[in-house]
Amino acid sequence: MASRVVSECGLRPLPRIYPRPRTGIPSAAAATQLQFRALLEAPSMAVSGGRRGRGWELRVNAPLMVGVVDEEFRERERGAVNGVAEMKLGEGDGDGDGGFDPGAPPPFGLAAIRAAIPKHCWVKDPWRSMSYVARDVAVVLGLAAAAAFFNHWAVWPLYWFAQGTMFWALFVLGHDCGHGSFSNNQKLNSVVGHLLHSSILVPYHGWRISHRTHHQNHGHVENDESWHPLSEKIYRSLDTATRTLRFTLPFPMLAYPVYLWGRSPGKSGSHFDPKSDLFLPNERKDVITSTVCWSAMAALLVCLSFVMGPVQMLKLYAIPNLVFVMWLDLVTYLHHHGHDEKLPWYRGKEWSYLRGGLTTLDRDYGWINNIHHDIGTHVIHHLFPQIPHYHLVEATEAAKPVLGKYYRTPKKSWPLPFHLIGNLVRSMKEDHFVSDTGDVVYYQKDSELHGSQKSE
Repeated sequence: MASRVVSECGLRPLPRIYPRPRTGIPSAAAATQLQFRALLEAPSMAVSGGRRGRGWELRVNAPLMVGVVDEEFRERERGAVNGVAEMKLGEGDGDGDGGFDPGAPPPFGLAAIRAAIPKHCWVKDPWRSMSYVARDVAVVLGLAAAAAFFNHWAVWPLYWFAQGTMFWALFVLGHDCGHGSFSNNQKLNSVVGHLLHSSILVPYHGWRISHRTHHQNHGHVENDESWHPLSEKIYRSLDTATRTLRFTLPFPMLAYPVYLWGRSPGKSGSHFDPKSDLFLPNERKDVITSTVCWSAMAALLVCLSFVMGPVQMLKLYAIPNLVFVMWLDLVTYLHHHGHDEKLPWYRGKEWSYLRGGLTTLDRDYGWINNIHHDIGTHVIHHLFPQIPHYHLVEATEAAKPVLGKYYRTPKKSWPLPFHLIGNLVRSMKEDHFVSDTGDVVYYQKDSELHGSQKSE
């Protein structure tokens, strides 16, 4: 198993526009030995630095050695930080909530979390992964057939929600292919990923590469890729219409197609353009392949519209795809926003892979948890994206004692996660930008955005 991982997962450099994550060096020799021993003994982190061949394999999202060790022992009294005035900084996992600072370096390392996770949680079973694909595809086809058969106004809204949710489930399985957690076979990952993502109009490789950048830079103000905060300068530079639409529901929940074509404010490029800043020169063929697959699916949908009629295709495919987009934007946004207390974002020397990953959030989606493959179990996924989705719940339970208060237990959901609407609405009203300066910053509110009076 280990040799197979070595041959199929290699560490590759980030695009030149993103600085490399800083690698910390522990101050004590014992700490150094402990970190390297724990990292090297875990088979799933066996990484080669070899060059990529012509295959479509995904490179590991988590670096072999993460710059967190020296930061764990850094002095933690830093005074007030941007966005939260006079925040009292505590000693890691303090006894009381008032003594705990989520922005302080944690008193544990990545290796300690890894050591707590059972070894079998790292094992990828391609047959089990394919069984989820077969299940989801069967449900998608069954729902479409049932809706077309009944063709009644009372059935269509139920179909749109159910089918849009299943499109989202297909995306999550393709997401696992992109991380390499679907299987150890990079060709299988690529073929399945292309079929699943192209069917819902997602460019597999273009998205996979930008999502890799997101994982490698999670929690970094400038270098993160998706749903990262805007600096105040960029925020103020937006025209009023753009600023309002970005923070007024439901428009942010329709952002994904726009992001694929043009990325976020302050960033340039497209997931369809092989010459985009998102990609390295040796990734251009992959991007072209995915763009061709996306175009073929778009052409197929046009042909089906002529055969079945545009209204029928609108009901069978277009509206469910819109529901899928809303699921994607909702889930990915709430994984990084909307907590009851503001969480830090980092720059410069304060950022590390571990500290950035600890700002992510788990969410409970009730009945939807099983349908969308436990994607709400997000903290451990962000730290160790190699773990298959069917082991994430167990891995999270095992890691909780190590994470302590750095793990924020999600609120229990009803069968459907309506409670998350409140988190989303509150975040849209309060989380607008972060300071242009400072290495530990928190979201700030633009009191004038929604017509309220300007705060002093």
